Parts: sequence; C-alpha cells; structure tokens
Amino acid sequence: MRFLSFLLLSCFSLTAFAQKPVPGNLEPLPPPPAFDAAPDAAPGSEPEVTITKETEQTVEEYRVGGKLYMIKITPKHGVPYYLVDDRGDGKFVRQESLDSGLRVPRWIIHKF
Repeated sequence: MRFLSFLLLSCFSLTAFAQKPVPGNLEPLPPPPAFDAAPDAAPGSEPEVTITKETEQTVEEYRVGGKLYMIKITPKHGVPYYLVDDRGDGKFVRQESLDSGLRVPRWIIHKF
C-alpha cells in the first residue's frame, strides 16, 4: 500500500515539474500608477497640517492645495473626532473616526 502511494505521488510530482518553458520574448510589466489621495490636487503635493493647541483641545487642520478638507479635534479629556468635507462644498460633517464602518466577513480557509 505504501509503495502504491509512493508511486502515485511521484507521478503527480513529475507532472508538476513538466511545465512549459518560459518564452524568451517576455517584457517586464510597467510600474503601477502612484496612489493619489486627492485627485484634484497638484501632483506630488502633500497635505499641509496646521496644529493649534488651545487650553481645552488640540485642532489639526489638513489642507491640500490650500483647500481645507479635514479637521481633527482632540479634546483634553475625551476621544478625538474629525470634521470632514466629503463633498468639497465647505460643509463639514462630524465623524467619530475615519473608519467607514464596513465590515467584510473574513474566514480562515487554510493555515500554514
């Protein structure tokens, strides 16, 4: 029985090594495009952060291209929250965190 198993496994391993050779005319893939967090901003510009410390809170203002798009407020006692301009119309909406709340189900399929 062991010999039969060994023979069967060796046949399968031989088929795994019998792959087609790699053609010689392959070209390398182009590099992936750079990630752009704010598509309307100038290329290569990074967000400008202005930090203002007050007696009861710390305010961080985030700007790209001179336009304010997010404010993080950290109270002296409490949890930080964000004011985010989602639509770009200058109206800020309060968010307790930058987490979208979307929870994708995850299952363990195989462990190594």
